[in-house]
Amino acid sequence: MKNYKNTIFYLGVTGGFTALIYLIILRGKELQAKETISVSESGKGSWGDFISSMEHNFQDPLAILLAQIVMIILVARLFGWIFKKISQPTVIGEIIAGIVLGPSLLGMYFPEFSAALFPVESLGNLKFLSQIGLILFMFVIGMELDIKVLKNKANEAIVISHASIVIPFALGIGLSYFVYNRFAPEGVEFLSFSLFMGIAMSITAFPVLARIVQERGIHKTRLGAIVITCAAADDITAWCLLAVVIAIVKAGDFVSSLYVISLALIYVITMIFIVKPFLKRIGDLYNSKESLSKPVLAIFFLFLILSSYATEVIGIHALFGAFMMGSIMPDISKFRLIFIEKVEDVSVILLLPLFFVYTGLKTEIGLINDIYLLKVTGAIILVAVVGKFLGSALAARFVGQSWKDSMTIGALMNTRGLMELIVLNIGLELKVLTPEVFTMMVIMALVTTFMTGPALDLINYIFKNKEEASIEDDTISSKFRILISFGSQEKGKSLLRLANCLTKKQKSATTITAMHLSLSDELHTFSLEDEEKSSFLPIFEESELLNQEIDTIYRVTYDIENEIAEVANQGDFDLLLIGLGKSIFDGTLLGKVIGFTSRIINPDRLLDKFTGKEGLFENSPFDERTRQIVSKTKMPLGILIDKDLQEVKQVFVPILRSEDAFLIDYAQKFIFNNNSHIRIMDVNGYVNTNFVIRSVIDSLEQNHPNNIDVVNNNKENSNFLDHQDLMLVSFESWKLLVDSRSEWLRGVPSVLIIKP
Repeated sequence: MKNYKNTIFYLGVTGGFTALIYLIILRGKELQAKETISVSESGKGSWGDFISSMEHNFQDPLAILLAQIVMIILVARLFGWIFKKISQPTVIGEIIAGIVLGPSLLGMYFPEFSAALFPVESLGNLKFLSQIGLILFMFVIGMELDIKVLKNKANEAIVISHASIVIPFALGIGLSYFVYNRFAPEGVEFLSFSLFMGIAMSITAFPVLARIVQERGIHKTRLGAIVITCAAADDITAWCLLAVVIAIVKAGDFVSSLYVISLALIYVITMIFIVKPFLKRIGDLYNSKESLSKPVLAIFFLFLILSSYATEVIGIHALFGAFMMGSIMPDISKFRLIFIEKVEDVSVILLLPLFFVYTGLKTEIGLINDIYLLKVTGAIILVAVVGKFLGSALAARFVGQSWKDSMTIGALMNTRGLMELIVLNIGLELKVLTPEVFTMMVIMALVTTFMTGPALDLINYIFKNKEEASIEDDTISSKFRILISFGSQEKGKSLLRLANCLTKKQKSATTITAMHLSLSDELHTFSLEDEEKSSFLPIFEESELLNQEIDTIYRVTYDIENEIAEVANQGDFDLLLIGLGKSIFDGTLLGKVIGFTSRIINPDRLLDKFTGKEGLFENSPFDERTRQIVSKTKMPLGILIDKDLQEVKQVFVPILRSEDAFLIDYAQKFIFNNNSHIRIMDVNGYVNTNFVIRSVIDSLEQNHPNNIDVVNNNKENSNFLDHQDLMLVSFESWKLLVDSRSEWLRGVPSVLIIKP
C-alpha cells in the first residue's frame, strides 16, 4: 500500500511539473518576434546545423585541451613502458614521446593532424598547465631532499658536488665562446648566453639518479650515501646558481642584477627563519593522516603558491619558489609522504607529460640537418660528458674514493633527465637559446641520461675482481643457500617457515636470505629506510620464533620478475623460494595470479577452467609471465601455493615421471631437519622400476622407517591427501596434473612446485 502511494505521488509530481514547464515554454515563445520565430523554425532539425555545431564543439579550446591531454598521456605511458622494459628510466621514454608528438615526427609526416591536435593558439593553455605541473613537481623534489644527509656527509659530498658543477660550468662557458657568433640569438649578450650554456652543462637530475641508486641496490652502501648526498648538494647549488643567472639575464648586466639577487636573499631568509618555523609548528600539531584536515592542507598549498608567486615577481622564476617551499617543509617523513602522495600522482601522471610534449613541440630534430650542426651537437655532448663525468670522478678520487667508486659517481652525476629540460625551457623562454641550440641540448640531455645504465654496467665489468669472486665461491660452496622472495608479509612468513623446515638441524651449513622488492616509482629516498624496516619487521619476528638467523636484501626496481631471477642467479643460491599469488610479484601479475590461486582453493572452478590443452602453463595468460621468471632462473626454483601453511609434518610426494627422482632429495631434507612424515605415491610405477628412486627410498625406509611410506595410485588410497600439510611436486608433473584435470586437485593442501 505504501509503495502504491509513493508511485502515485511520484507520477503526480513529475507529470504535473513537466506539464507546467511545457506550458510556460509555449507561452514564452509568444514573447518572441514573429520574424525570429520564422527564422528559427526554418532551420529546425537541419543536418547542416548539427554538423556545424559539432565542428564548433571540436574547436572549442577546452575540447582541444582535453583531446591533447588524452593523446599525451597515452603516448607518454606507452613510451615510458617501452623504455622501462629495456631497463632505462621512464623519463627518457616520456621525453621521446614529447618529441614524437612534436614537429620532429608527427608534424613532419602528419602535418594536418598535428595542426588540428596542437593548433598554435592552444599552446598557451598547454604551457600554463604544464607550468603548474612543474611547480608541483619541484615542490615534491624539494620535499624529497634530505637535508640531514647533507649535514652528516657534507665534507666529501660538497667537494665532489661543487667540482661536478664548476668544471662543466667552465667548459660550457668555454664552448659558448666558439659558438656565440653562430648560434646566439640577436641582441643577447655574451654574458647571458655563456652563463646559460654553463648552467645547462652543470645540471644533475636528482630524481632519476636517486631511482637508479635504489634500483642498483647501492643505496645502503657508503657509495650510495655519498652519491645521494652529492646529488642533493648539486641540486641545491645548481638551482641557486640558476636563480642568479636568471636574475642577470633579466637585468641585462651583473650590476643591475644585484637588486634582484638582494631581493632573492631577503626571500630566502624569510622562508628559512620565519615561514619554516611556522610550518614546523603546524606539522608538529598535525602529523598524522587523520589529523591533517583540508584547512591545514590549504595553508601549505597557499604558501606554495605564494612562494612561487614571490620568486616569479622577484625575477628568479616560480620553480625556484616551489623548490624552496618543498625543502623547508616540516622534517617529518610521514608528514612529507602524505603531501607527496597527494601531489605526485597528479603532477607526474597528468601534468608532467604535458611539459614533455610542450618541450617536444619546440624541439625540431630536422633543424640539425647538416654536418656542421651534427659536429656541434657532438661537441656539446662531449663537453657535457667530460665536464660532469670526469669532474665528478676526479674529485671523488681526490677525496679518497677508489677508481671504481669514483667512476661510478661520475657516471651517476652525469645523469640529467627532466631537470635539464626545465633549465633549457627557461633559457628558450628568456630568448637566450635559439631553437637550434635548444634542440642540440635536448639531444644531449637524452644521450647523457640514456648512457648512465650502460656506463655503470661497463664500469662494473671492467673492475670486477675475479680473484675475490672465486675465493667467495669457495667459501660458500659447502653451504646450502636458500633465497626467499616475498611481497606480502604473510607469504614471507610462510616461505620462511618452509625454508626453516628444510634446514633447521643444519644451521651451520645453511644460510637463508629473505628478499623484498618494491616498485621504483612507488618509493621516495627519504622514506626508503622506513619502508625497509616495516617490510621486514614481521619476518624478523617470525625468524626469532623459529630461532633462525636470516640475511636480508631490499631493492627497488622497475621490473620485479627480472630482478628476482637476476639476484638469484648472481648470488649463487641453491634454491629460490617464491609464493604463488599477488605477493610474488607485488602487483605485476595481479588479477590473473589471484584468479589462478582462487581456482586452486576452489578446485571446481579450476577443473571448469582448465580443460583439454588449455592448461595452466599452455595457453593461459598466466603462461608467459610465469615462464619469464622460470626461464631466467638458472637454479632450482620452488613455487609455494600457500593455503595457510603453518607446519610441515605430513608431506605428500607424487612421482609421475622418472625425472621426479630429485624430489626424494627434498623429502630427505624434510625428514632429517623437520622429522616430517613423507608419503610417496607411485603413480605410474616408476618407484619400483627406477633404480635410483628405489635405492634412495630403501635407504630412507631403513634409516627412518617411521617417516616414510610408499603407496600406489588405486581406489584403496583415494583419501591419500587427508591430513596432509604439503604436497611436493615437480614443475612438469604439476602441469600434467592440471592439464589432466586430476581429481587430486579437489583436496590439495599447500603445494610446493619444484623446478630443478
